[in-house]
Amino acid sequence: MGFFPVTAIVGPRQCGKTTLAKVFMEGVRSALYLDLERPSDLARLAEPETYLGAQRGRVVCLDEIQRAPDLFQVLRTLVDETGAPGQFLVLGSASPELLRQSSETLAGRIGYLELTPFSEKEVGAEHQSELWIRGGFPRSFFAPSDHLSRAWRDNFIQTYLERDLPQLGVHIPAPTLRHFWEMCAHLQGELWNHAKVASALGVTGKTAAHYLTVLEQSYMLRRLPPTATNGKKRLVKSPRVYLRDSGLLHRILRIDTMDALCGHPVRGASWEGYVIEQIAAAVPDADLSFYRTSGGAEIDLLVRHANRLTAIEIKASSAPHVERGFWSALEDLQPDDAWIAAQIVEPFPLRQNVTVASVEAICQSLATSSDGFRKHSMSDA
Repeated sequence: MGFFPVTAIVGPRQCGKTTLAKVFMEGVRSALYLDLERPSDLARLAEPETYLGAQRGRVVCLDEIQRAPDLFQVLRTLVDETGAPGQFLVLGSASPELLRQSSETLAGRIGYLELTPFSEKEVGAEHQSELWIRGGFPRSFFAPSDHLSRAWRDNFIQTYLERDLPQLGVHIPAPTLRHFWEMCAHLQGELWNHAKVASALGVTGKTAAHYLTVLEQSYMLRRLPPTATNGKKRLVKSPRVYLRDSGLLHRILRIDTMDALCGHPVRGASWEGYVIEQIAAAVPDADLSFYRTSGGAEIDLLVRHANRLTAIEIKASSAPHVERGFWSALEDLQPDDAWIAAQIVEPFPLRQNVTVASVEAICQSLATSSDGFRKHSMSDA
C-alpha cells in the first residue's frame, strides 16, 4: 500500500481476504469498503468514475473485484490523476494471471499479495494433525466438530463449481469439472499425463489442459514443474499435480479421519502436498520444482531462493527410509542444503549436509535464510 496506487489481495474464496482487509482498514483514518456481491454496494458504482472520484483522499476497498472487471479501466484513470500510492485495495477470488486478463491497463500501477489458507506457522505445529486432515480454510479448520468441518468443505466444493467459477467467466458443466477434480485427487503427486486424463474423460488433450489451468488459476491445484538445471541428465518433462488444500483433497476422496488417512494409498502423496504448501507459504518468493531423471534419481522438492538451492525429500513417517535415487540426485545437483521432511519433533543428522527434521524446522530455516538475503541485498543497494 505504500508503493503501488492499487494493491490486490488475491486467493481462494473463504481464505480470509475480507477479514484481513477489514482489520487493515480499521487502522486507516478514512476508508470505504464496498462488497461487489452486495447489490446496494454495486448500485453505488452505476457511475463508477464519478462515485470513486468523489472518494479522493480515502482508501477504497473493492471486494470481489472479479465481479466487475470493467472497473479496472476506471481505476487506471483515477490513479493516473495523482499517482499517489495506497488509493485502492482490491480483493479477488482469482489468481493474478486470471485477473490480469482484465487488469492489463493497470500494469505498473498494481501490486499483488497472495493470501493462502492457514499454514502451520499460523496455527502452530502442535495442530499439525488437524491442519493436515481438515485443511487450512478457516471455517473448516475451526469447525467445532469433524462433521461440521466436512459439511463446510462439501458446501465449498459445490459452491465453487456451481457459482464461483461461472462468475469468473468459466463455463464448464459442474459435473464434468467435479469428475476432473476427483481424477486429480486420485493422481495426487503423480506425473501429469494430458493424453491419459483426456482419454479417461472422453475429451481432447487441449480440453484437459484447460481444465487443469482453471483449477490452478483459482488456487485449487498446484502444478509443480520439473527442474531444468542439469544439462547432462535426461530429465522428465511433465509436471506433478497436487490439490493445494489437504482438507479438500481428503473430502473429495472421502477420507474423514486420521485413521482412514493412515490406511489410504494417498497418504504419502497427501503429506507431500501438505509439506509443499507449508514451504510455499514460508518462502512465497522461492522457485519450487522437483528433480527426476530417466535413470531414477529423484528429489521431491527443490527450493531456489536467496541464491541457494535446497533439496527436500518428503516422507510420511517418523522413521524415514531414503531410497538410492535421492542420494544419486544429491550427487547430480550438489545443493547447498538437504533435508528429509518427516513426521518428527527433534531434528537429527542423517549424513553430512542432510538433516531429518519437522516441517516447522525446515520452514523456519528457509524463512531465516530468505530474510537474511533480503537484508543483505538492501544493504548492497
